[in-house]
Amino acid sequence: MNIIVAGCGRLGAELAQILDSDGNHVAVIDRDKDAFKRLKSSFKGEFIEGIAFDKATLIKAGIEHADAVASTTNGDNTNIVTALIAKKKFKIPTIVARIYDPIRAEIYRKMGINTVSPTLWGANKIKDLICHPDLFRVSSFGSGEVEIIETEATAFLDGRHVRDIAIPSEINVVSIVRDGIALIPTHSTTFKKGDKIFIALTAFGKTKIKQMLMS
Repeated sequence: MNIIVAGCGRLGAELAQILDSDGNHVAVIDRDKDAFKRLKSSFKGEFIEGIAFDKATLIKAGIEHADAVASTTNGDNTNIVTALIAKKKFKIPTIVARIYDPIRAEIYRKMGINTVSPTLWGANKIKDLICHPDLFRVSSFGSGEVEIIETEATAFLDGRHVRDIAIPSEINVVSIVRDGIALIPTHSTTFKKGDKIFIALTAFGKTKIKQMLMS
């Protein structure tokens, strides 16, 4: 894939490095040429000095042939404008923008721009660590209404069936890892103490599953 990363801060540099290591062609844009020093010597992509939302800079970075654009600068406005230009002017199929303001992040998500809000993610993560330290969140969907969490089968679950904890529209066991091997369970699958369990659930489901695990 041809990918443009706007912003070579800590996030942008790490993202560019990962994408490059995966075999993608990556062009990194930053207005500060010293920012490129964050990239390792093994980075094989391009460095483009300039303003991320400047048309000439984007063309120099290869946006006319890009498959994706990730705007990761420290400024919401810069990321929003860059994302909008990539979407409306250059018709880039995949666009992701880091937006600190959760409200603005949701607005632009509805406009078809994938957004990541560190503020919202961080707040929810801290809340989880405080309120649900035994439930590790693997992923979330929408605005966090549905999550996939990882937990370990306790003595309470040992020998019980998946159907014993499943609740329609609230709790669904999506995978069990036992002895390093993952499986997709049925309602009749039994748990074994020490299993790693991956569960899709809502906020209501999280409270209920915690009560079950603590029984």
